[in-house]
This record gives sequence, structure tokens and C-alpha cells, in this order.
Amino acid sequence: MNNYNKNQVENISNFHFSFLNLEEKNNVFKITLNRPSKRNALHPQMVNEIAFAMHYAHFKKSIWVVLFKANGRVFCAGADLKAMTGDVEPNDSTIPSPNKDILIGELFNKIYKPTIAVVNKDVYAGGFLILAGCLFVVANNKLNFSLPEVKRGLFPMQVMASLINIMPKRKVLDWCVRGYSITAKEALSLGLLSHICSEDKIESVTNKLVEEIKENSPKAISLGLEAYDNLYNTNNEHEYLSEMLNKMQQNDDAKEGLSAFKEKRKPNWTGN
Repeated sequence: MNNYNKNQVENISNFHFSFLNLEEKNNVFKITLNRPSKRNALHPQMVNEIAFAMHYAHFKKSIWVVLFKANGRVFCAGADLKAMTGDVEPNDSTIPSPNKDILIGELFNKIYKPTIAVVNKDVYAGGFLILAGCLFVVANNKLNFSLPEVKRGLFPMQVMASLINIMPKRKVLDWCVRGYSITAKEALSLGLLSHICSEDKIESVTNKLVEEIKENSPKAISLGLEAYDNLYNTNNEHEYLSEMLNKMQQNDDAKEGLSAFKEKRKPNWTGN
């Protein structure tokens, strides 16, 4: 991990996070998305905060498990589309700018700690970078999961790469191209989720999973995850797909899709 170095993140309590709540207890580091009024859409500085927290977890030997949770009615609505149009919400975060561009998919590949997403609300678009990146996903069995990017003139480039690692390729492409929703049961059968249960049992299922992980050697697990990363994640695919996403945002359909979303109207596609 090289967006932040060990010295930058070791005094994490000295920094103010505008979009996350953090808790470290009993070898577990909990990262909670906390932008409920915007459906936890990924504000650019929120991405910096996630990366900063994950680098801290990576370097801190006493952290054995990382949990991702979210406050509000939506777990994560994906990228902040208003920010893509230049309308970036101000914030008072003191997290510094990263040393290089952040690729969320790469963060999960390189953290080398077991990661668990605890999902009790619906997920959209770029929010799947968190679900697909985590080793385990415990979800409410009543949820829906949507990939609507093509309806905004975009394509879920990095999400596609992450999903292909855990789901059948043809299904991933179909989902990306048609932009529909799937149920929790379907998501479980396709490999997106590892556990589903009723909402009232999510905490107990998660706690059991955490305790099972903590019974095993954290060093062995870390080295095993590092070995897996070097076997299967060595071609810089997220960097290339990030470049493709930036290229896509310059075309007329993308500009029209984002404008239509902002103006709450149906887009008029031209294919340009």
C-alpha cells in the first residue's frame, strides 16, 4: 500500500474525519461510512479518508480484522455524481492528500487483513467496490443490489474488474450492460455475498465470523493474503480502468447522463 506511508497514518487519532467513524477494539478495526444525508456517496475526500484508514489498518499489527459498516438508509450509493460535474461539497476533514491516486480496488487487494462488509441497507454502483473487495460480506436478506451506471451515461469500469474476480464473467457483463437490480438471494448464489440473514441476526453472525477468524494466526493469514494478491492481482487493471473511466466522462453521453441525473429527467442519448 503506497497512497500513505506508515509515519503518516500511525497517529490517526490526531486527524479529523468528515465522512467516517472509526473504532478500534479487541484487534478489530471498524470503519463506518458516515455521510447518510448523501446516501454515503463517495465524495473525493471520503475516498481519501477510506484509504487513510485502510493504510492504518494495514500497518497496525494489533489489527487482525477490518469491518466496514454504514450509517443511514443506504450502505453506499457509489461515486458522488455531483462531484463528477465539479459540484464538490465542502468539508473540514484534515486527512492529507494521498501520495498517489487512490484505486479502491487496489486498497482491498493490498491490505492483507481479513475484511468484512456488514451490509444492512441497499447498495448501488461504486459501493460494490467495497463489497467485492471484502473477503466476507454479511448482508440483510431483504436487500437489493443495483448497478445503474449505464443509465447515467457511464460504465462501472473498476466495479466490473472487482466483480469478475468473484462472479461469473458473463453475468457481470450482463449486469453492467443492462443496469438492473438483483436480490440478496441472487447475490449470494452469484458469490457477491458470503452470508445472508435476517436484519436482527446480522450482528450475531458477524461476531461469530470475527471470533472464528481471531482464533487463527493473524500472521499466517496476512502472509496468505499477500501470496494470493501476488498470484492473482499483478496486472494493474484498476489503474487502466480508472484511466478509461476518466476518458468516458469526457464524452457527450456521460455529460448528458450526469446532467439528466442532476435535473431528474430522462437522458437523451446520442452515442457520442
